Amino acid sequence: MTALRMVAASTLALIVAASIGAGAVCRRGYADQDREHPNEPPSREHPLGTDELGRDRFSRLVYGGRVSLLIAPAAAAISTALAAAIGAATAALGRRWHRTVSAAMDLFLAMPTILILLTARALLPLNTSPWLSIVITCGLLGCLGWAQSARVFRERAASLLASDFMLQARASGSNTFRTFVAHIVPNLRPAITAQFWIATPLFVLAEANLSLLGLGVSEPAPSWGNMLRELENYASVPERPWVLAPALALLIVVCCLHLLLPARSGTGSALRGGGAVCQPLH
Repeated sequence: MTALRMVAASTLALIVAASIGAGAVCRRGYADQDREHPNEPPSREHPLGTDELGRDRFSRLVYGGRVSLLIAPAAAAISTALAAAIGAATAALGRRWHRTVSAAMDLFLAMPTILILLTARALLPLNTSPWLSIVITCGLLGCLGWAQSARVFRERAASLLASDFMLQARASGSNTFRTFVAHIVPNLRPAITAQFWIATPLFVLAEANLSLLGLGVSEPAPSWGNMLRELENYASVPERPWVLAPALALLIVVCCLHLLLPARSGTGSALRGGGAVCQPLH
């Protein structure tokens, strides 16, 4: 591991540890309000100042990291699992199934994902709890982001099914299910690992985009995305540069994940076995 990757790994580990141990890091809760000191600049009591409700921005930043860094890997896991299952099944079940699922993939890739999310969010009651909104955001991102990755797994599984060792397994009398479990699934693991780690930073940004639009995590639960809504009043940013802290946190995390990605074992072989990588939103 190079020095740059070591720095990225240490930085990411520090951010994750601070987010998990937010209760020990922060002196205030993320929803605690100090109505007498709204929109205060940074001070000893409030290292990043307060928002319009008097809530401590530093506490919300740290607790928000817990939410953002939980949603992204969970959504990436859902998306990758769906893509692997659908892609491998498509390769194994024949030409008719292949055409049907390929049409579904094209449909999902052609659909304006943001409109689907807007519709799903509009169907929810206005009093949806913050934690339910987190679960819904995670589920929507995961279920809508599988199509591009499924193509990778379909091509990889198809190449494995046509390989010499699969021909030998079938000639030895191995049934389809046993052959699939014993030979295809283990050989897909590098691709699954690669696609998961590629998807994670994309879902970090996807969650931030949704929450910025008011479609993701609901107040008062913090996420880096809904904290970015303060930047809508961009004219005041030069006077209050500390409101850029969530954007800086997002940039650091995404850069660290991309720096660590080439170090994952199997990434290169997995990408050579497939095609494009997943794109959760378009």
